[in-house]
Amino acid sequence: MIPLSTPVNVPPMPFRLTHDSGVVALGSCFADEVGLRLLRDGFRVEQNPFGTLYNPASVAAALARLVDDREIGTADLVQHDGLWHSWHHHGRFSRPSQQECLDVCNSSIHRAHKCLQEASVLMVTFGTSWVFHLRDVDGIGVVANCHKVSGASFKRRMMSVDEIVALWQPLLCSLHVFNPDLNVLFSVSPIRHMADGAHGNQLSKSTLLLAVEQLSTFHFPLSTFYFPAYEIVLDELRDYRYFATDMVHPSPLAADIVYERFCQATMTPGTIQQAHNNAKRQKRDNHIPLHNS
Repeated sequence: MIPLSTPVNVPPMPFRLTHDSGVVALGSCFADEVGLRLLRDGFRVEQNPFGTLYNPASVAAALARLVDDREIGTADLVQHDGLWHSWHHHGRFSRPSQQECLDVCNSSIHRAHKCLQEASVLMVTFGTSWVFHLRDVDGIGVVANCHKVSGASFKRRMMSVDEIVALWQPLLCSLHVFNPDLNVLFSVSPIRHMADGAHGNQLSKSTLLLAVEQLSTFHFPLSTFYFPAYEIVLDELRDYRYFATDMVHPSPLAADIVYERFCQATMTPGTIQQAHNNAKRQKRDNHIPLHNS
């Protein structure tokens, strides 16, 4: 029989994830997909405490802020379309009042700081190497989200491999000082960013893959690894039936398959079985009968 897929080898990770392990997930919406499944299966997960972050600079800035437990202030906010937004957070943190926005952002930072200090695994997923610099506002630099503010307020450019590596190397060293037991698991999101066309997306993803290769193989004091979510979806599951109707985002089935491979690479069979049991229990608990018998 002619094979219809290209299996991607995912070797077991040197660390083992258990239900007692703390996990912090940061990055693109693919990190959300894995984080949601970990939560469903009963793991202790701090999932995207800044909301969805797409580029390596924003993820790095978020991590540095978590390590320092550094709050944002009024200078980090902008008012637009009737809401206050943080330049460092996703729109789900936006609120009608300035104080509400500060409160929800800073409480999330403080909570995630404690979780990161106790975590055994940090999952980092990069989505794009394109960044947006805020013009004419000191101290902000690359924004995590444009919040539908006029494009004239930003300068857009693509980060280079060397720039990403130079930004992350000292950060990983500081993470080791902050939490010496932390394992960092990098991945590149298989979600395609098509604003610059197929070729532009490939250039962006290639930049991320080259940068992550250097970061996951560099001899840091901190343990760094790579999980091939991008390759599994784009090579092994190379079929549009594994994509949503927009033909850009992986379908729930594809996310389930990648999560299963993630579990096989990071967990013992006993932990996987416990995760399955937890998922079944949650599904049963959430079931609403159509009528009472």
